Amino acid sequence: MNTALLYHLLDVDPADGPAELLRRARASRRLPYLVLSSLARDDVRMGEPARAELRRARARADHYARLARDLARATGIRAIRGLPLAGYYPPGLLRPQNDLDLVAPGEAALWQAVVRLVTDHPVERIEVTLLGDRPHHTAVTVHWPADDPLVDPWYRVRLVTAALTGDGAGVPVRPYLVADDHVECLIALAEEGLTRAFRPDDVVDVAALAAQPFEPDETAAVIAAYRVAPEAAALLDLAAAHTPLGRLAPVRAALEAELAPEHRRRTEAAAAHRLPARHGSLLRRTVLRHDWDEARLLPAPDATLLLTPVADYLLTDAPGSTTAAQRTAAFAALHHWDARC
Repeated sequence: MNTALLYHLLDVDPADGPAELLRRARASRRLPYLVLSSLARDDVRMGEPARAELRRARARADHYARLARDLARATGIRAIRGLPLAGYYPPGLLRPQNDLDLVAPGEAALWQAVVRLVTDHPVERIEVTLLGDRPHHTAVTVHWPADDPLVDPWYRVRLVTAALTGDGAGVPVRPYLVADDHVECLIALAEEGLTRAFRPDDVVDVAALAAQPFEPDETAAVIAAYRVAPEAAALLDLAAAHTPLGRLAPVRAALEAELAPEHRRRTEAAAAHRLPARHGSLLRRTVLRHDWDEARLLPAPDATLLLTPVADYLLTDAPGSTTAAQRTAAFAALHHWDARC
């Protein structure tokens, strides 16, 4: 894990120098911080604007770590994916952390954490999604501006009552993730492949994990049990084209036997009826309802409302798909509910 790997991943000739490497990295909002930290570790000359950008990125990562630690003590949530992966990076190399992923042990803990975030930060947007039905799982993402919102990504904290949320089709929600820390990181990273293409920074994550003590057959079996064998194989194949897989090479070999069974399971699952995710379209922010342990569903004409401890929403099958008539009916239902309370 060094600057040479970044030149290779971003297809930059080292002769073109670090300025070209950073320019290429800026095509992504994630990679500039990784590149800047790697260049700083190599003592490459950089001016105050670049150093300030790197300081803000480090402060962001430190803030996320404090948030996760404080919320874990207060509510029992735990970090997944990005923050744990950052712990495997070499000293001085900054893993890009545009967002913070947290898993809550239940809905009450999730909303307790959300209320704390809204109380302590200038939160401007709160997104809510319900996954499945009877029982459903809840995902909440809160956003607030970075110190320089024109230059840096906004802070984004995502809290979910399920560790792995699947793809809404062939791979179901898996509420719990229990394995060795480095295996959990690999599984959570593979899970990303269900909803997006793998990126150069994912290759760097694999390089960070490559020296960990993976037991090939056991690791492959756990990955298969969590239904992400094809994604893990694809991720490791991509990484192998750029960096040695180390102890992950035999894991990739062991995964080969798991691919066909998983593809069969997904084909069978696709034929079964699955309830789509329901997305919350914001109706109003509310005074914090500190005494609520969970959200409440409120039926309305041709719609369902979701009342939460921090805001009220109209549930839809797709983000932003509400009509003016639906919103009018939703507000009428809210006013009726307010009058009864």
